[in-house]
Amino acid sequence: MASDKFFPERRKANLAMMIGIIGLLFFSFLALFLGRYILSPTQVITAFYDKFYLGLDTTGTTVVIDIRLSRVLLNILVGSALAAAGTAFQGIFQNRLVSPEILGVSNGAGFGAALALLISGGSTGFIVPFSFLGGILSICITYSFFRLKKDHSVLTLVLSGIIVGSIFNALLSLIKLVADTDSILPAITYWLMGSFSNTTMSDVFLAAIPIGIGTIVLFVLRWQINILSLGDEEAIAQGIRPQKMRLVIIAACTLVTAACVSVTGMIGWVGLIIPNIFRSLIGANNRYLIPLTCIYGANFILIVDIIARTVTPAEIPIGILIALVGAPLFLIVYQKSKEGAAR
Repeated sequence: MASDKFFPERRKANLAMMIGIIGLLFFSFLALFLGRYILSPTQVITAFYDKFYLGLDTTGTTVVIDIRLSRVLLNILVGSALAAAGTAFQGIFQNRLVSPEILGVSNGAGFGAALALLISGGSTGFIVPFSFLGGILSICITYSFFRLKKDHSVLTLVLSGIIVGSIFNALLSLIKLVADTDSILPAITYWLMGSFSNTTMSDVFLAAIPIGIGTIVLFVLRWQINILSLGDEEAIAQGIRPQKMRLVIIAACTLVTAACVSVTGMIGWVGLIIPNIFRSLIGANNRYLIPLTCIYGANFILIVDIIARTVTPAEIPIGILIALVGAPLFLIVYQKSKEGAAR
């Protein structure tokens, strides 16, 4: 095997991967003892020992195992999945401004959650299935609109997604209009802001299955994403059927995005910022890009969620913080990429 010194892209990717894994371990552990009820690292380790070795249920085990551990695991799942979906979308659409929201999946999932809250009188028990079905429904409608046109180009698919997203946004506004202003409307509004509060292990297990399936598909097909990013003619020359392969990748991205939205609410920017940062650092090779964006997407969500629950006495919805951090960060990254292209 050739030495890594002949492959600077690989060397940079391996270094970034190592730093990212160390950061993931550090921030995951940090998240276990930071919060309104602050624990020392020793107390966190003791909580694991008490729970899994001695079988004791103490205040420490309740806080660390039952509350914070599930939250950390969901942080990792959602951050990595949204970043991977954003990377894949940008590759197959050959556009760095594309994100998981582009085909209306998030809008459909948000509408499904709001409908569940309206029907159930504010109960959160039906949010996950309704939200997930809303996301799947949105991509089905988008693809149906796309098939109506004779021009089966990427632009047609994106425009179909924008139309479907607008429709679901209008339906969501209609639900807000008819919702009870004392109970249901505040619940809808808060959920749409995105949050990891009240996360349970059942949420983690529920999200892990579709996220795991979709992410594995993206990992397996990352070579094909590389070829699709070169254009349909190159893909056909390589023996790939671009339309069918693109549909499979979109389905995988839809699966993980709908699963994320169904358990956390509307969380944007992750699938836009993280892929752009690493495209600028290591290039557009998805062999390295997708694994790296998964790791750093998880790190990003972990850091922002720690800030969301520690900076003020009342927890800040993570969607607000990500928008406040993400918009300026993306502006900087995009400006740097334009300057690099100009040179």
